[in-house]
Amino acid sequence: MIKANSVSPLTGSVLVLNRFYMPVHVVSVRRGVVLLFRELAEVIHVEQGQYFNYDFCAWLELSEFMAAEDEFCEHREFIRSVNFYLEVPRVVRLYHYDKVPRQTLRFNRRNLFARDGYRCQFCEIQFPTSQLSFDHVVPRSRGGQTTWENVVCSCLKCNGRKGDRTPEEAGMRLTKKPARPRHNPMLSIKLDNPKYEIWRTFLTGSNLSVEV
Repeated sequence: MIKANSVSPLTGSVLVLNRFYMPVHVVSVRRGVVLLFRELAEVIHVEQGQYFNYDFCAWLELSEFMAAEDEFCEHREFIRSVNFYLEVPRVVRLYHYDKVPRQTLRFNRRNLFARDGYRCQFCEIQFPTSQLSFDHVVPRSRGGQTTWENVVCSCLKCNGRKGDRTPEEAGMRLTKKPARPRHNPMLSIKLDNPKYEIWRTFLTGSNLSVEV
């Protein structure tokens, strides 16, 4: 029996490959299913160590078979409609796209918080994003720049305590020296989830900076 999930499977992610099986992006499940339905992509699925390619109709047929046969495991998710079950694909391959975007790592709030594990770099406590802020180690009023090497995740309380001072001046200590991450921190978090294990086959070396 397929278990109900309080979290919508549409909130998950899908790894997108170009036609040469190289990763180019990570999109929402909703977007991934649209690509399949519009016949712009196919599902790449692994069973017992072998990889199989399915277009939308074939994937729908397989999904309904697995649902009917109770082929369920805890890392599988299904989109349920009135008439059918569709297993959430984890990897799709574009039929005609052959470009590889230049690997970049954007400096933004989401990636910074992920780099620091959503943990204040002063008090070491993990917080929800609503209670986190940027903090410039060297204040901008002193010429400090908004870069990976000078900005850390800070809770609102520690941010207010530090104010327009350096950590030393405020009598505070950083848990670690900030640095530019080698790989996309959001992607690293995804790879810690067993349901995205298949991604590791395609995300090797420099590909770990693919944009999420």
